[in-house]
Amino acid sequence: MKLIILDRDGVINFDSDAYIKSPDEWSPIPGSLEAIARLTRAGYSVVIASNQSGLARGLFDQATLEQIHDKMRAAVAAAGGRIEAIFYCPHGPEDRCQCRKPRAGLLRDIATRFKVELKDVPAIGDALRDVQAARAVGARPILVQTGKGEAARQRGEGLDGVAIYPDLAAAVDALLGGHKPDS
Repeated sequence: MKLIILDRDGVINFDSDAYIKSPDEWSPIPGSLEAIARLTRAGYSVVIASNQSGLARGLFDQATLEQIHDKMRAAVAAAGGRIEAIFYCPHGPEDRCQCRKPRAGLLRDIATRFKVELKDVPAIGDALRDVQAARAVGARPILVQTGKGEAARQRGEGLDGVAIYPDLAAAVDALLGGHKPDS
C-alpha cells in the first residue's frame, strides 16, 4: 500500500487564525484538490491527520466538523481524487493528549488502522508540529509554505533535512515526478 498523510488546514484548504468553523469557511488552496486527484491516480491512499482544537474550544460541534469534512471529500471527489480516511485530534493544547500533533498518536492510529509501518511514508504539513509528529514515527516530513509553513520556514528551527515546497501541488509534483524542493 502506498500511503500519504496530509494535514488539512493550511495544506489542503486555507487556514484561519479564527479557525475553520463551518463548511462555508472551508476553501481549498488552488491546486490542492487536483494534487490529491493526482495522488489517487498514482495509487496513493490519501489520509488526513489534523488537529481540530476548535471542538474542545466550543467553536463548532462534531456535526459541523463532519459537514466540513463532507464538503472537503466532495470537492476532492469532484476533482477526481479520494480521501481514504480522516483522523483528527478533538482536544485543546491544555488537554495534554497523545493525539495532538506534535505528539504522534494520530499517526500511530493511522498505522494501526491501515496495518502499515510509517517509515518513509510522506507526511505533508504546514507547521513544525507536523514535522515533529512525522519524525516521531519515522515518516518522511514535507513542509509546504502555505498556511503557517512560510513562517515555519523562516524560523528554520527543527527543519534540517526537511523538503520544503511552495504548496501541496508542488510537493505532489516532486513526489510523483522527482522535482527538487525549494530548500
